[in-house]
Amino acid sequence: MLGRPTLGKPALVLDRYCLNYKRIPYKTEWVEYPDIEPLCKKLGIAPTGQKEDGSGRDHYTLPAIYDPSTGSYVSDSFAIAEYLDKTYPDTPKLFPNDTTALQAVFTEVFRAKLAPLWAFILPSICTILNPRSEEYFRRTREATFGKALEELLPKGEVAVAEWAKYRDALTEVDKWYAKNGGKGPYLLGETFSWGDLVVAGYTVWLRIIWGEDSPKWKDVESWNGGRWKTLIDSLKEYETVV
Repeated sequence: MLGRPTLGKPALVLDRYCLNYKRIPYKTEWVEYPDIEPLCKKLGIAPTGQKEDGSGRDHYTLPAIYDPSTGSYVSDSFAIAEYLDKTYPDTPKLFPNDTTALQAVFTEVFRAKLAPLWAFILPSICTILNPRSEEYFRRTREATFGKALEELLPKGEVAVAEWAKYRDALTEVDKWYAKNGGKGPYLLGETFSWGDLVVAGYTVWLRIIWGEDSPKWKDVESWNGGRWKTLIDSLKEYETVV
């Protein structure tokens, strides 16, 4: 698996969860941010979209996997999960009971709920990146927003209001989980699936960036009766970096 250094993206956590859950052996190779596009082009890894600058240019992202058993490179976490379920049908399913379409919708709606989070998290990402990646990440994001990343961080009453929006968004997600009738910690009750990985991946990412002892993380892990901490704790065995 090819990934960004120091877990700069929740997608990397997602793909690690997938591979560990399925017990598929792998090796992680870390790639600095400025090297992602040239490496993807060199290896023939498909772009995952277009750049947001309106140029129409291809946008290359990691993580991506290379499967030597099929000679395939696959990028985009959802596509990787689909590939793993199809190629390794005898391993635990990420999309059980023909729920692929429903979980694709869940993924999009959940990510949209995270909008209030980005102003809080973007400045913090730089603090955990290696120097080359930090310079690239800062330069490209500041060009997009037209200001220093630190200026994005909400302050005072605005910070309180925006943080409340994020809490309220997770409360909506908590209600979705509650619809399983209390049958288990997962969206499908006792059955683990892709949607749980998406929620857990983003949640663990916050813990990594802010640190377990930070006020923000302590806040998040206490919300909704501790549901989010319970979820990631139930998946702890799949967090291991290989």
